[in-house]
Order: sequence, then structure tokens, then C-alpha cells
Amino acid sequence: MIHLRNLEKYYEGSYGRSYVLRRINLDIREGEFVTIMGPSGAGKSTLLSIIGMLDGAWAGEFEFFGNQVHRMKPKERVELNKKYIGFVFQSYHLIDNLTVYENLDIPLSYRNVKSSQRAAMVCDTLDRFHIVAKRDLFPSQLSGGQQQLVAVARAVIANPKLILADEPTGNLHSTQGKEIMELFKRLNEDGTTIIQVTHSEANAAYGNRLVQLADGWMVN
Repeated sequence: MIHLRNLEKYYEGSYGRSYVLRRINLDIREGEFVTIMGPSGAGKSTLLSIIGMLDGAWAGEFEFFGNQVHRMKPKERVELNKKYIGFVFQSYHLIDNLTVYENLDIPLSYRNVKSSQRAAMVCDTLDRFHIVAKRDLFPSQLSGGQQQLVAVARAVIANPKLILADEPTGNLHSTQGKEIMELFKRLNEDGTTIIQVTHSEANAAYGNRLVQLADGWMVN
């Protein structure tokens, strides 16, 4: 599903190149639940952004579902992202001027789902995440934990092939966090590939494979 070869990310500075990722070689099979761990500044979130095609400034080879991402134009990468990927960001990335309902509807509109079907899917998701009462509120009217729940709901609503989660439970209390991880586990059992970045050993235990980074290098 995902093949990375000699992937590198760096910034040019007055003293030369400053590397964020170095010579990353990684294969992820469809249906895996992979955890990426490492100290702050190790390059974990950067690697997740590259896999999610949100960062296009890197060197190396990247194959995704048979597509040569390193040869694709930015617009083609965006379309690939919309078609296959759900992303849970550490900082939510909800659209401020849209309600909770409208934020959940956005990923479905990208996939050309009929409006009647979209309405049913949004309502089901609101119920599933116990946020029906929040449907007409804007992100600024929600607590951090509520915003994170909406962000997770938005990532999974369109049944993506791949879910990328950057500290998905970082702003949730323990009960909510466990519910989210159990949801990821069920999605994975149903065939969804999941890659999570976490500092939590408890969250890492839900995965079936661990990738560790240190100073931009893979160390296992």
C-alpha cells in the first residue's frame, strides 16, 4: 500500500542543510495498524504529513496504492488524499466558519456522495460520537475535547482506506480517549489501515507494529 524509499526532508539554511527526516525506508501493508513513536523533534508529524500528501517538499520515492507520488503534480496528490485518506490533526484543523454538521459534511462532498446520503451519514456520525446536540455550533463554541471528537468524526465519516492520526487522544479525557482508540481498533479489524503518532504507550498497544524515530532516522 505504502512504499517509501530514501525519503528525506530538509531545510536549506545559511550553514547548510538541516535535516528533519533522513533516508526513511518504510513499507506499510494494507490493513496494518502502525504506531510511530519517538522524542519531540524526531520527525514523526512531518513523516505523517508527507504520507498524507500535505507536505510536498521532500526528496526520495513514495508509492501509494500503485501511484508514484514523487512523480505526481500537487493537484493530483490532493485528489489522491481526498479519495483515500482521513486525517486527525493534533490541532483539530476544523473550519471555523462552518458548524459541526458542515465540518462533517465536507469530506463527503469531496467524494461526490449524493446529498440525501450525505445527510444520513452525517446524522449517523453525530449520533455515533454523541455530539448531536453540538451539530449547529461552531468550533469556537466547543471545548478542546469536543473539537477533537469532531475532528476524529470528520476523519472517519467517509470510510477512508487510510486514517492518519497525530496524537488523536491528546485533548480527550481518559474515557473519551479509550473510546476513540477502540473505534480505531474496530475500523482496523474491518480493513482500514491506520498510522498513528503518539507518546502514549497505552495507545501504542492498540497497534500491531511500532516504528521508532530519533533525530529524523528510523531506529528499528
